[in-house]
Amino acid sequence: MRRGVLIGKGCHPLTACLYLKRVEGRTRRGEPIRPRRVTARAHSITRLPDFHDEGHIRCDYYDIDDFAMIHVEFTDGTLATVMASDIVLGGIHNWLEVCANNHRTICNINPNTAMQTYNPREENFRDIYTVEKIGTKQGWTCTSPDEDWFTGYPQEIEAFYRAIAYGEIPESDLNLAADSISTIYSAYLSSRKNGEAVEVRTY
Repeated sequence: MRRGVLIGKGCHPLTACLYLKRVEGRTRRGEPIRPRRVTARAHSITRLPDFHDEGHIRCDYYDIDDFAMIHVEFTDGTLATVMASDIVLGGIHNWLEVCANNHRTICNINPNTAMQTYNPREENFRDIYTVEKIGTKQGWTCTSPDEDWFTGYPQEIEAFYRAIAYGEIPESDLNLAADSISTIYSAYLSSRKNGEAVEVRTY
């Protein structure tokens, strides 16, 4: 079983999709909407015989996927498509787009556009941290004024403490974690079967 970008990076947007469908299901029906089946492909682009390393992306991975796409069908028939890649230039690019019958919402998680900085010379920002995993600080940068807050780390820790201190039920519970891991495992199995649909086993 190969393990790479599908589980290492794909788990984040996938779990966000699973969470939103759980909330929708509880709100509309009183029970979560869960993943039913998945089709997926995982590839190792940087290990292709004709891949030429220009020195801008990491390509020393061994026996793992560096690009993957997952297509999830939920129990209500709705869909989510997730892309994950370790070979995209320009730093981290995490976003979530929800297309519904009464709205369309785009969440720019990272880079977040709350603050943008134009720097004409690389050396001006030589010793200044701007944002995670950016390749260059010259030109436009989505400078994060409070990267941890925008990424949600303090809110995550607070939810953990509140669950312990006050007995609050976590929004991201073990059932969500189990669905996420089960969906990813099914996605790897689908990829091994060249994209054949695989049922997601839920508990």
